Amino acid sequence: MSADKAPTQRVAGIVVGQSTLQVWGLTSEARLQRQFVRAGVATTPADADRVVLLRADWVYDEALVRGLAGATDDVALRADDGNGDVVALSVAAAQADEAARLLAERQALAGARSVSPAQIADGYNDKLRKREPPYLLPLTAESMDAIEWRTFRGAYKGVTDLVTLYAWPRPARYVTRLCAEAGITPNQVTSLSLVLVLAAMWLFWTGHYGWGLAAAWGMTFLDTVDGKLARVTLNSSRFGDFFDHSIDLVHPPFWWWAWIVGLTAVGLPLTHAALALTAIVAGYVLQRLEEGLFIACFGIEMHVWERFDSRFRLITARRNPNLLLLTASLAFGRPDLGILAVAIWTVACLVVHAVRLLQAAVARRRGPLRSWLSAPI
Repeated sequence: MSADKAPTQRVAGIVVGQSTLQVWGLTSEARLQRQFVRAGVATTPADADRVVLLRADWVYDEALVRGLAGATDDVALRADDGNGDVVALSVAAAQADEAARLLAERQALAGARSVSPAQIADGYNDKLRKREPPYLLPLTAESMDAIEWRTFRGAYKGVTDLVTLYAWPRPARYVTRLCAEAGITPNQVTSLSLVLVLAAMWLFWTGHYGWGLAAAWGMTFLDTVDGKLARVTLNSSRFGDFFDHSIDLVHPPFWWWAWIVGLTAVGLPLTHAALALTAIVAGYVLQRLEEGLFIACFGIEMHVWERFDSRFRLITARRNPNLLLLTASLAFGRPDLGILAVAIWTVACLVVHAVRLLQAAVARRRGPLRSWLSAPI
């Protein structure tokens, strides 16, 4: 059975042992219970057909929990730590008590199929657009920094813009930790980012570009933090996902419109302001439609099709690359040239994406399209 499919049998989860250490503000038991829920596993064994047992002194990738929940035979997950200790079991519910006793001693039921992390989960994450080995880490005081960094990295999208991918990880990890320890929720972070969206728009509109860019970059940073906070604390929700993505989708054209309006206030009005705004807004909307059409026609996201697409996503005319152009233009005292650069780059990216749509249509004649990231390493 595929690890990505929900189990057809009723599966319950059991935490074996305990740990006083916390990861991202969560006790080990609380973290594992949340992982059970997200994997569609009941947190009480009543009326279960099968049980998944996890040791409290290990940190598990969510893909491993889903893989164990999807197993239909007895499975023993062994750590790749050189000792080969059993750290998790998936067994018939009737054997739960015996399995819990054995797992406490790092042993498996007789006849259980031994698997490694790579065998129970292939590591491809379509939602986060990346492939990386699933993590399985011992929960010790000495390994806390490594655990934090690995789980944070696991929450990061693999295909995104260059600012998010290269500039934000280290500061975002620090702020995410502060938020987790303070009990700040992802939706609270998103709400603050919405305030900065409105502040940046007003500041651009009035020609206060320096302060506007500070607010805009602050918003983009928080836009990284809220998603990572939701994933590392296993606290994502349908509303939070909708709230965050709605803001991301709607606000960029309003920022660029406000930037154009603000040029009059600084004495640099555009001669063809309406044309520039039309190119930016229409180009933005059409690019989004191109991306949606790609998914509808070929079943995968445009930016994960081939390696070129993932690399082009680093600089494509989205919010953060456009902000880089505007920031550079302000540094040279020519915010008018910056917005013109955004307009030209938006049209250029629109054309590139149109070409990729045509190339994908031709490639599909040879068979279904697959992401280059989904290929086995």
